[in-house]
Amino acid sequence: MHEDLYPIRQAVLARNPGEVEFHQAVDEVFDSLGPVVARHPELLDAAVLERICEPERQIIFRVPWTDDEGRVHINRGFRVEFNSALGPYKGGLRFHPSVYLGIVKFLGFEQIFKNALTGMPIGGGKGGSDFDPSGRSDGEIMRFCQSFMTELYRHIGEYTDVPAGDIGVGGREIGYLFGQYKRITNRYESSVLTGKGLSWGGSLVRTEATGFGTVMFAEEMLQTRGQSFDGQTVLVSGSGNVATFAIHRAQQLGATVVTASDSSGYVVDPDGIELDLLREVKEVERGRISEYAERRGGRARFIAKGSVWDVPGTVALPCATQNELDGSHAKKLLGHGVLAVAEGANMPTTGEATRLFQEADVLFGPGKAANAGGVATSALEMQQNASRDSWTFEYTEERLGQIMKSIHDTCAETAEDYGMPGNYVAGANIAGFMKVAGAMMAQGLI
Repeated sequence: MHEDLYPIRQAVLARNPGEVEFHQAVDEVFDSLGPVVARHPELLDAAVLERICEPERQIIFRVPWTDDEGRVHINRGFRVEFNSALGPYKGGLRFHPSVYLGIVKFLGFEQIFKNALTGMPIGGGKGGSDFDPSGRSDGEIMRFCQSFMTELYRHIGEYTDVPAGDIGVGGREIGYLFGQYKRITNRYESSVLTGKGLSWGGSLVRTEATGFGTVMFAEEMLQTRGQSFDGQTVLVSGSGNVATFAIHRAQQLGATVVTASDSSGYVVDPDGIELDLLREVKEVERGRISEYAERRGGRARFIAKGSVWDVPGTVALPCATQNELDGSHAKKLLGHGVLAVAEGANMPTTGEATRLFQEADVLFGPGKAANAGGVATSALEMQQNASRDSWTFEYTEERLGQIMKSIHDTCAETAEDYGMPGNYVAGANIAGFMKVAGAMMAQGLI
């Protein structure tokens, strides 16, 4: 880390004790910015780094709700509005027991640079709750969402802060949240939330966008070395929205995707994941991944212990959660000859694993670049809502492809410009940072 950045980093860690995920996200960005502060010392004089690491607003609130038996439960809600230099805060809501302020701040910090890379006029934010939707009825989830929005509504708006979904928050939850916002405000403000249903303001391709975009980015990386997804053996972690559409797109491009996972374990299907069956088990029946293996017969096997990264493959797409791929996993993947890794989830690869991939000259696409397709398409949804328009699937998918290619090229060109050719992590961090820093400098000390 550059000597001028180290004391800033130490101050950030001291100011945010115990928030290890946020610390990790800050370190990853700071590790890339040495050449930037050497070239632009005025950014240090203006304390841009100190400001960009301090959220503009942090909101924490109580969420009381009742279950189907009439018992009262209390959860904690969060919204961290991190940076609005480029536009209204934009980022998802995560409902998961692991959620606490440090997780939300890590996600929001990543979102600043991810959103900047899309080229769309959106700032960075994130939110959520430690509520666990698994095993809850639709009625319980509705009551929780209504209580959550009863507090959150006063902090959001299409020109202020535009939440979307994340882990535990899909179309059902967005519907309940939007309904309560409309009920309280007496406004049909379509672009206050993205990820809406297609019949009431949602965008085609939004559901597919994060997974599709991750594969699009990985394909661009592979093409720089004269390769493609065609014929690759692909490892995917997770079995949610991002994972299933990453599988879908990789299969469209001629790859064989052999793994999927959930919190109970993973499946290996050497013939290739049967996507319709996976969706039936996970999305319709909300079952466990082991049920996929059972119904696939002898062609697939379920493994309760270990990791999808134990399986031989040439392309790895971590699409589950943060820090799921560590140094030991990276060594196994390298031993199996992995060519490329692209992060479909947010920061799923630890710092050690990232370093090992880069030292081995493996193509590595960081989440803030590789999985930016989701938020990019959310911004396209906002455009459609603002113009009272609706675009075709083909047109929106084409726009997504253009955005992902632009992100890839921006990262590659920026890394080259700063003397780190092929380093997509540095390229993404520097390009995103410079765009936000330029806006912050232009707007004065705020």
